[in-house]
Amino acid sequence: MEIIETEIKGVLVVKPRIFHDKRGYFFESFSEREFCEKVMPIKFVQDNESMSSYGVIRGLHFQRPPFTQSKLVRCVKGAVLDVVVDIRKGSPTFGKYVAVELNEENHLQFFIPRGFAHGFAVLSDTAIFQYKCDNYYAPQSEGGILLQDKSLGIDWRIPQEKAILSDKDITNPLLADLDNPFDINVNLYSE
Repeated sequence: MEIIETEIKGVLVVKPRIFHDKRGYFFESFSEREFCEKVMPIKFVQDNESMSSYGVIRGLHFQRPPFTQSKLVRCVKGAVLDVVVDIRKGSPTFGKYVAVELNEENHLQFFIPRGFAHGFAVLSDTAIFQYKCDNYYAPQSEGGILLQDKSLGIDWRIPQEKAILSDKDITNPLLADLDNPFDINVNLYSE
């Protein structure tokens, strides 16, 4: 696998080595040994999958301490615009975001450390999205930021009239109004 750094330290694109032949293709979607050598030691404890149709935007979600999560995400069918926002107060990149298109053709994965909000927009007719988490989901600790927060300046690549949002995501606070538990010293990785 190839590790590609982004503008925000710790947020990484993972590009697998793909082997094509007349039968199709093969690649390792995850190797704990290689990930630990090239990225960081980690123990993923939960895998999740969602299916969504065009225009669905999910996010921007995070979990508060002590249930923060690192995620390794990928789109196995269709295409999504995947977005992470740095919500660590005191970070030089606080409020900045990185966006990457993940799709069934490029097979890219996106590594999101702890201390970041995460969301994605479905760009294809449907998309199947999978992600690994290094901490279990804890509903009492979930938080979110309003997807349309103008201070973030995110272009979700979905026309507003075609966007499909959950009731919860419509009522999330702006980043400026977030009761933020993260600081620059948050442990970005597994404990």
